[in-house]
Amino acid sequence: MSVSKDYLTFSAAHFLTIPGHKCESLHGHNYVVTVVVEGEVDRTTGFVVDFAIVKTVLRPVIDAIDHRVLVPVENQAVRIAADGDATVVEYRGVRRFVFPTAHVALVPVSDTTAELLAEYLANAVAEGLVISGCRGMRAILVDVEESPGQSGRYRIETRT
Repeated sequence: MSVSKDYLTFSAAHFLTIPGHKCESLHGHNYVVTVVVEGEVDRTTGFVVDFAIVKTVLRPVIDAIDHRVLVPVENQAVRIAADGDATVVEYRGVRRFVFPTAHVALVPVSDTTAELLAEYLANAVAEGLVISGCRGMRAILVDVEESPGQSGRYRIETRT
């Protein structure tokens, strides 16, 4: 089963931590998220997983990063500090950003590439579906499109 809705999107600013790369500069995207769950069809419900459960699990995770600056907290080159109601981000000791804390999403990734954001979302979806009691899943794939025709994907093998 696959879920991709107009409201399963988020807009965010980010920067990559690849020295000299064009995307090392702060920039943004309008991301589109698609979730695919592979598994056995439950003969009682007729579902692999109910679409509504996937949307319920995914929406709060997307809301937490929507209209924010995504900062990778697992990156050795990035330093993050609180300064009152501001978040200070230092990158390689050279760049320094100061954002209102309410506009920052600290994401548990080593960089904010589409692939690593897909991994982060896939893990969140997998955890949420298991907590919701979903069974019979073999795999969860999350696709994060950062612009039309350009996306990162992550697939988790599950055995529930």
